[in-house]
Amino acid sequence: MSDNGEVRGSFYRTEIIAQLFGVSVRRIQQLTQDGVISTTKIIEDGRTVRRYDLVPTIQNYIKYLSEKAYGRQGRTDKEIELREQKMEADIALKESQGELHRLKTEIAAGKYISVEEVKMDYSKFFVVFKKFAVSIPARVVGMLSGQLQPTEARKIEKELADEVNRLLGAFVIAGVVEPKDVKNGTPKKKNTDS
Repeated sequence: MSDNGEVRGSFYRTEIIAQLFGVSVRRIQQLTQDGVISTTKIIEDGRTVRRYDLVPTIQNYIKYLSEKAYGRQGRTDKEIELREQKMEADIALKESQGELHRLKTEIAAGKYISVEEVKMDYSKFFVVFKKFAVSIPARVVGMLSGQLQPTEARKIEKELADEVNRLLGAFVIAGVVEPKDVKNGTPKKKNTDS
């Protein structure tokens, strides 16, 4: 005890603490870096050195071992954050697996069809639609045949056929390029001046 009633510490080097705890010097340094135990600056032989105060060092090490034994070891914020991220990722994975299972079930039940089938159906539809659209001018002229001269009927049929073909061309182009790139049924020319 000192003159003012305080307990004066006993300060020891790393090697002594390692020997006392039965661990390596490197382990004592690691415990110090992790904040489990700490050093105190003292003056020894006229120079400042770092030493371990025996009583607080033993108390902190016992507390650390106790918490470790009972699973209450102080977790770092990073460890907690990583565990939360892992839980969130697990939840997202479970949800996506559930969605995948639902889709597979609906596919098996016939609620969805393959892209290839859709393309094939659309191809067939557009072939039939084109034949229908191209036949309209001849059918219209056939309906009006008794009221028009043959030359006029052929002229009207040709104009109607040209208009249907132009509209079909615009329809195909609109399916390939953005609608805003098509003006008056014909595609805008792209500026190739670079």
